[in-house]
Amino acid sequence: MAKTSPGEFFRQVRAETAKVVWPTRKEVMMTAVLVVIMTTILGLFFFGVDSAFSAIVRNLIALIS
Repeated sequence: MAKTSPGEFFRQVRAETAKVVWPTRKEVMMTAVLVVIMTTILGLFFFGVDSAFSAIVRNLIALIS
């Protein structure tokens, strides 16, 4: 296994980083907004499902008691 010197390693990292196509500010903002919207929708969905199951379990326990 060939060992590379720290200097060579950082040169390779810099060369690879130059190849990266970075997103534009608009793309980052749109993605962030979509993530916030989707997490809000999923949070509300799971809150509703959890509330429904909780009500079902409470009613079942009330029937038994």
